[in-house]
Amino acid sequence: MPEPQTPQAGDDQAPDIDVVALLMRQHGDIRNLFDEVEQSRGEERRDAFRHLVRLLAVHETAEEEVVHPFVRRAVESGEHVVRDRLAEEKSAKETLAALDDMDTDDPKFMPLLMRLRKDVQEHARAEERYEFAHIRRSTDATGLAAMAKAVKAAEAMAPTRPHPGVESATANVALGPVAALMDRTKDAIHKAMGKS
Repeated sequence: MPEPQTPQAGDDQAPDIDVVALLMRQHGDIRNLFDEVEQSRGEERRDAFRHLVRLLAVHETAEEEVVHPFVRRAVESGEHVVRDRLAEEKSAKETLAALDDMDTDDPKFMPLLMRLRKDVQEHARAEERYEFAHIRRSTDATGLAAMAKAVKAAEAMAPTRPHPGVESATANVALGPVAALMDRTKDAIHKAMGKS
């Protein structure tokens, strides 16, 4: 069975020079994958769901590694904004973990998926309103490009599954297979952001 063909952010060959544009494209990819899961059956649904889980995991990990730390530092009341986003992420991760333990043919799967979709869409709207708009106001094109590069680096190192109760970058990465994963992720982000 072939992989679902939903393009991922960056697959369209658009230069990732703006972290907000990159994350917005990912939000669109996530919506498309929810559609694929809903409209498919059997093995195709399982494949689309695995693809969705992976994209959600890497997207949230990248935000935890790059976006949230920037918002905490650069946005007025940033800590409050991030705390609210992390609470939303935790709720979605709990629902996703329940779905991940379920067969996609289980009659309880689709109602739970619809709940997850609602939670994820509300979270995405809140990010767009309370984080992304402020990021654009709080940095220049160089900063947006540096964060986009760091998001792509974090995605390359992200876990393939989100871990409920692990809404910090350090803890999420530490759940990877080896401790070196944490160091490699930090190094990749620092390198991408031009830090030593």
